[in-house]
Amino acid sequence: MGNESRCNTCANARIIEGYAESERLVFCDAMYSNMRVPFNVRQCSMYEDKRLPDFGQLQKIAWEIRSKNAGAAAGFVLGSDMDELADDEHETECPGFAPAATKD
Repeated sequence: MGNESRCNTCANARIIEGYAESERLVFCDAMYSNMRVPFNVRQCSMYEDKRLPDFGQLQKIAWEIRSKNAGAAAGFVLGSDMDELADDEHETECPGFAPAATKD
């Protein structure tokens, strides 16, 4: 394992670096009272990777799935429910969904 601090990739870290290796201040904003961290952090329970999208960003890129039939559910179906849904579709003869894969 390397000795790079988790703070380098944490969204809650404020890092101030000077020109010399010893000129480095790290502040943790995850705490209610911001605190200075004087050492490299190996593990942190408040770690939040700033390289990954947060919940708001995921909502912006999420697909909205709409059903062709009013009141019908749209989205993913459990494999265990496929037989029941297939039987219902044959009775009404109205294509309400298209399965992504066949169940063997």
